[in-house]
Amino acid sequence: MDPGCLRDSFARVAMHGDQVALFFYSDLFLRHPETRELFPVSMAAQRDRLLNALGQIVADADKLDRLAPFLQGLGRDHRKFGALADHYGPVGESLLATLAHFSGDAWTPELAAEWNAAYQLVAQVMTDAAATDARRNPASWDATVLSHELRTFDVAVVRVATVQPLYYLPGQSVALEHPLRPRLWRYYSMANAPREDSTIDFHVRMIDGGPVSMALTRATDVGSWLRLGAPVGTLMLDTHSGRNVLLVAGSTGLAPIKALAEQLDGLPNPPTTHLFFGAQRAEGLYDLPALEKLAATAPWLHITACVFDDPRFAGERGYLPDIVARHGPWNGYDAYLAGSTTMTDATANRLVSLGVPDNQIHIEDFGWSEP
Repeated sequence: MDPGCLRDSFARVAMHGDQVALFFYSDLFLRHPETRELFPVSMAAQRDRLLNALGQIVADADKLDRLAPFLQGLGRDHRKFGALADHYGPVGESLLATLAHFSGDAWTPELAAEWNAAYQLVAQVMTDAAATDARRNPASWDATVLSHELRTFDVAVVRVATVQPLYYLPGQSVALEHPLRPRLWRYYSMANAPREDSTIDFHVRMIDGGPVSMALTRATDVGSWLRLGAPVGTLMLDTHSGRNVLLVAGSTGLAPIKALAEQLDGLPNPPTTHLFFGAQRAEGLYDLPALEKLAATAPWLHITACVFDDPRFAGERGYLPDIVARHGPWNGYDAYLAGSTTMTDATANRLVSLGVPDNQIHIEDFGWSEP
């Protein structure tokens, strides 16, 4: 398998944007109409996910230590759709037909062989992970809403309890399905380290045009049920590095960051940790009291709250990456970033410019989860 060849090929195909996913799903449903029932009525967000997943697979084709966990997570997570091993063959046929269509004259027997080999490897890793998971866990978890608190106009904190234990690592996420939005799954990070009572907190920001986030913030009552997929994501704490820790959260990106902070609190000797929590305005610091309560009993944890533009706020004001940079240096730290794509990219670039090695920067960005 030639990763460079795959990347060049995918770059040419991806230039066609939404047409790629539209062609793929049209081809799949025409060839195998039985697969249509696995997907929601509206395919808009699903089309985005296809290109994002392909892009990540191709980008990490020569980084198996990163690619394998990603594919294994996808394999486990796809069980919630009802995906079976028999579905991977039809998907591969339509994927190769799509790549051939948009590659034009660049599609050669050699390139087709490269893509076929890559897909067979991807399918094998995903189906193996799904089969192993099926022996241990359900395809999805039913959960009951225990509390629903609207902290701001557009941010809700939702606590649920799963019927069966859901084992995950702090920093990971699960896909949620709301009964009002069947087969529309959106990813949210757990906002706490695992608890013995199987309760989980989610921080949900309502997004204009986001059907699941609107249902979770405005149409969810205590006693409602949700369905959760398998845990995914690789924003996991490196407890063996020996370095101090920098945590940076923008808006509801606080969820996985808070889970990591709780994990650190459970360590015998937590490293010195600086947590930066940023929002546009003061009311966006929706969970600051909980962070301050944790810090009050954790001398190793230092909290810095900041807003971009709110003259009423007495604390730090300005662009979050700038504020983080001012409090450095951070080259001796492991950095964990979560929030919007714009914020995480800007903060990562700033840290690199300040001498923080790439391999010490870990990012969680589910900005693609809602349109």
